[in-house]
Amino acid sequence: MLPTDRVLTEMQNLGLPATELGAPGFLPTNPNEISEKLDQFGMSLIGGFTPVVVHDKNQNQETVKQVRKTAELFKKTGATHLVSSPVYTWNWDNPQPLSNEEYKNMFQMFSEIDKICEDNGLQNVLHPHLQTTVETKDDVNRVLDGCDVKWCLDTGHMAIGGVDVVDFAKKALDRVGHVHLKDVNLSKSKSVLARQESIMSGVQKGLFTPLGSGDVPIADVIRTLEGAGYQGWYVIEQDCAITGDLPANGDGPVKMISQSMEFLNSLALN
Repeated sequence: MLPTDRVLTEMQNLGLPATELGAPGFLPTNPNEISEKLDQFGMSLIGGFTPVVVHDKNQNQETVKQVRKTAELFKKTGATHLVSSPVYTWNWDNPQPLSNEEYKNMFQMFSEIDKICEDNGLQNVLHPHLQTTVETKDDVNRVLDGCDVKWCLDTGHMAIGGVDVVDFAKKALDRVGHVHLKDVNLSKSKSVLARQESIMSGVQKGLFTPLGSGDVPIADVIRTLEGAGYQGWYVIEQDCAITGDLPANGDGPVKMISQSMEFLNSLALN
């Protein structure tokens, strides 16, 4: 992980006004310290990725505990979104097919998480993700039909899972509460989806590309959402792996984000 001040400086220089919490250790755990750190760079906190175990009734109590803890933290920082992702276990074990009872528990738990977030002035959004219980097109459709939870439309993870992300943006517009913009080299995704290699291995091999240089119709998703009056956040996510020495200042992930920003700016001119 790159030093926090370096990353926030690069984000500030690119004109980004806000960030999600990031991986554990990127930002402090105390809400006042989070706000103070982001204030140094003229940024605010949107919220952040929050693993939850929602299919297993034996984990309901722990899930509620973790969600309340995170929601209270976000409330104190002025954040707006809790991005809940339904992992199979807290250790991110590979998901197994869920029973009808497990889906029923999942739907009830998302309603509970929605309520906790509402009580804290937050919007809960479900983040479909590789190696979770909402990973494939079939998973997404099952949850869309089974409960009312809002969604984080993650263009990368959903495309890998077989979802037509433009069609999702059109048909489930009223359920889209947040957007993660991610582009993918889909030729490198099949082995990750099939558990033949890890997500990290895929990232190291260039699974995720700068926006506009992969196979995901990012522009069409944005135009669909904007045309329908979407008013939420777009969060640029650039997964990349630094396997050697830290890149020199001005090099590394910032180049990929700069390319993504150029792509997004080009859309504004059309």
